Amino acid sequence: MSFSRRNFLIATGVAAASSTVLSACSSGDAGGGKGGSKDTPKVTGNKGAEILVGTKADSTGPAPEVPGAVKGGTLYTMEQLDCDHLDPAQIWSSYENLVTPLFMRGLVGYKVDNNGTTTLVGDLATDAGATKDGGKTWSFTLKDGVKWEDGSDITMDDVRHTFERLFAKFVTFGPRYPQEWLVGGDKYKGPYEGKHLDSIEIDGKTVTFHLKEARGDFNFTLGMRAFSLVPKKKDTKEDYDKKPFSCGPYKIDARQVGKSMSLSRNPHWDPKTDPIRNAYPDKFQLQSGFQNLASTDRYVADQGNDQHTLSIFNEIAPERIQKVLGDPELKKRVLTHLDAATYYYAINTTRITDVKVRQALNYAWPSQQTQLIRGGASSSEIATTIISPLTPGHADFDLYGKKAKPAGDPVKAKALLKEAGKEGQKIVIAFQQSDNAVKQAVAIKNALTKAGFDVVTKQVDKTSFYSQIAQIDNHFDMFAAGWSADWPGGYTALQPTFDGRVIANGASNWPQLNDASVNKAIDAAAEITDPEEANKAWGAIDRQIMELAACVPDYWPIRNWLYGSKVGGVTFDGGNSGIAITKLYAKA
Repeated sequence: MSFSRRNFLIATGVAAASSTVLSACSSGDAGGGKGGSKDTPKVTGNKGAEILVGTKADSTGPAPEVPGAVKGGTLYTMEQLDCDHLDPAQIWSSYENLVTPLFMRGLVGYKVDNNGTTTLVGDLATDAGATKDGGKTWSFTLKDGVKWEDGSDITMDDVRHTFERLFAKFVTFGPRYPQEWLVGGDKYKGPYEGKHLDSIEIDGKTVTFHLKEARGDFNFTLGMRAFSLVPKKKDTKEDYDKKPFSCGPYKIDARQVGKSMSLSRNPHWDPKTDPIRNAYPDKFQLQSGFQNLASTDRYVADQGNDQHTLSIFNEIAPERIQKVLGDPELKKRVLTHLDAATYYYAINTTRITDVKVRQALNYAWPSQQTQLIRGGASSSEIATTIISPLTPGHADFDLYGKKAKPAGDPVKAKALLKEAGKEGQKIVIAFQQSDNAVKQAVAIKNALTKAGFDVVTKQVDKTSFYSQIAQIDNHFDMFAAGWSADWPGGYTALQPTFDGRVIANGASNWPQLNDASVNKAIDAAAEITDPEEANKAWGAIDRQIMELAACVPDYWPIRNWLYGSKVGGVTFDGGNSGIAITKLYAKA
């Protein structure tokens, strides 16, 4: 699997934004306004790790009403980013994933209730999908009465075409799970020459996908925005990336690339078919080109249209975090939530081959010191596992005693090095070029030196950091990395990053771990269809990898969004790891 742009954005932009956060507050309520507790939010034990699978009843619209919500008005956004892609087949960034539900719908999606519970439900499908053979075939039935923005019916031809066009040559970006998993996908070239893929079977209003191997969470896979439907008759191939056809509550009226996108109501969207989207505002104006500091200052001033503005990606600028969170009135307009990413230092297992040396690195790690450099316990929580507590499959364990000794245990580390006969082991650690990274490098070098390592630090240009560490022969023993699952589950948290069969230049198994027992366990867990059993299996694999010490988990980040005083319904979408844009409303 190629490196996920969604995860790349998380691993670079969010890390930079959170590196100097000094304090945090609790999230605003679903109505967008009451101040919360002064307590620092904690990752551990957060119920966000539970993503339910809904029933047919759960998949029936309309979406649950947001308390206090009113219909009408216009909401605005201020972002650094614009959408790189609008063709769903090429959508893989977190920002695109979070804004496109305004006009895109897939077979399944994530329903967020007013208590913050997230459930996978049928969106255009009548339910969240069914398998009768342990995950080798998955069936979804299209709802009645669902339409495109011109009033035409969404058909089974559209469903089949959506998945067949994933194989077209012009689809050069985006996730490739169905392309790799569908029977015959390795030879299929797309639908534009009149040929269908036999493993996508249509029977009446039901589509059945035939997979090469059992995939217990294939229904979660289809919750990715990349698999939103595309109308066969309106497919303009490469040009579809410029203006997609809507089946959601809004349609695109105008767009200036890199600047703005204007949306108005789609009169043919029927809320009775949609359990996910509320669609309170009449219009959305998505604006890009604003750095964090600029958007933060405008939210603080809270003038004019900025009162009806929020950011999906931009967080509070580090320069303003103390001011915002220290002001009780501003603090009422902050949503704070834990991110589903885990940041860790990959250990190159082809260079550091002795597991005792890798375990010694974990024991010696100065977790408390690096946390303080990021801004303390309010900016992040010390990580002890690879799978985030917000991701199903997380198991709460601490193999290297970070909770008991967060500053590290140099005595234990030294003892392991002595057992291995590797006292004075040289460790080459790569860091990105930034002020924060320099401080981290000093703290880490001091701690590892105290534990008996000979540490060499190397700065790498930020623009080429990820391309360098993704090379098999990268000449580094350790380096910082970050990862967030493509959907809520253990498979995409661990398989792309620790499966030894995907080691390649440009891939994401940065530790280059190739352990037969881990590979086998990943295959077995991928076939489990019972969510509870699957979660146990992924948690066990996480522990298995940590026993091999393929990385040093570093932290789980906390994110803070400030928004205008007349924006309501600001809540977190656990399925997509960000603000639930379709639950927002404009206050009078």
